[in-house]
Amino acid sequence: MIKRKLSKRVLDRIRGGKAIILYGPRQAGKTTMMQALLSDKKAETLFLNGDEPDVREMLSDVTSVQLKNLVGRHKIVFIDEAQRIRNIGITLKLFTDQLPDIQVIATGSSVFELANKTSEALTGRKYEVLLLPMAFEELVEENGWLEERRHLEQRLVYGCFPEIITNPEDARELLKLLAGSYLYKDLLTLGNINKPELLDKILRALALQIGNEVNYSELGQLIGADNQTVGKYIDLLEKAFVLFKLPALARNVRNEIKRGRKIYFYDNGIRNAIIGNYNPIPNREDVGALWENFILSERMKYINNHQIYASAYFWRTTQKQEIDYIEERDGRFFACEIKWNPKKKGRLPSTFRDNYRSDEFEKISPKTYQHFLSELVQG
Repeated sequence: MIKRKLSKRVLDRIRGGKAIILYGPRQAGKTTMMQALLSDKKAETLFLNGDEPDVREMLSDVTSVQLKNLVGRHKIVFIDEAQRIRNIGITLKLFTDQLPDIQVIATGSSVFELANKTSEALTGRKYEVLLLPMAFEELVEENGWLEERRHLEQRLVYGCFPEIITNPEDARELLKLLAGSYLYKDLLTLGNINKPELLDKILRALALQIGNEVNYSELGQLIGADNQTVGKYIDLLEKAFVLFKLPALARNVRNEIKRGRKIYFYDNGIRNAIIGNYNPIPNREDVGALWENFILSERMKYINNHQIYASAYFWRTTQKQEIDYIEERDGRFFACEIKWNPKKKGRLPSTFRDNYRSDEFEKISPKTYQHFLSELVQG
């Protein structure tokens, strides 16, 4: 099993007096990680699966006395697929308030549903941990930098979900299955989406616009929907960790684009599965978009895994001066240009440098990307 960067954070929270909520996209490895972390605590752990009807019945609308009888002598309760359980927030609150000596851990693939059921009930009573697909840094730690560099083109096409990493020979078939359940199961049942064919069109349109600004009205005209519906579906896709938005940085500098947004996928493989393109890198015309999506999604994982407090943007002016990625940390701005071709030049526009008082600039190419995505590799 490939060790996850968040393992230590979760271990440090056990017996901390609060519920631990582990959430993220389907098949990101939440259950596998927790089973590994609790493997030496099996005797004191009660494992419960929210997919099982009798477990859902036992944990729905339960009393503290019933919970005590259910837990018995166990010191840890692990509830998998917790979003399937009715009133799970109240049940978890009972654990933290009435059974303070019991550590309860819950996982959920549907963050928007799990959050709705737990946020109010567990205010001040929970630690939340987001687990995304395998990160570049985790793979470097497992395989070494040289070996992982050899896999770069594979990652650009097939992505970094754990099952894809461990079964590369079945990548296409697995991605097809993963994209279906990953994109639709929770969204259709919990996200109030009543037009799955419209969701398909939105996803395909977004998959073909990576690196470009996304206008909801234009997208709506393209697929036959109003911009409010487009916005709603994109918000749900973001909450389900299918994609993420990168807003435009605008601080009243003249001619800045102030309300733009770009949209990227958390995983390259999911993006390629949506458009049905698994061609190798030398045969593709979208390699620049794939590289940009890979770098930015991996940077989001890095920020999440290391608990970096940062805001992420792109920047553009009406004169078409542009920066692919800007990270703001502690009032400082770090700018990056993302280039698949290492020979292409990148520079910091003087308008940005003068107005934001920043000389922090870097070109990210296949020759320089490793330190941007991992603290394990330098240079």
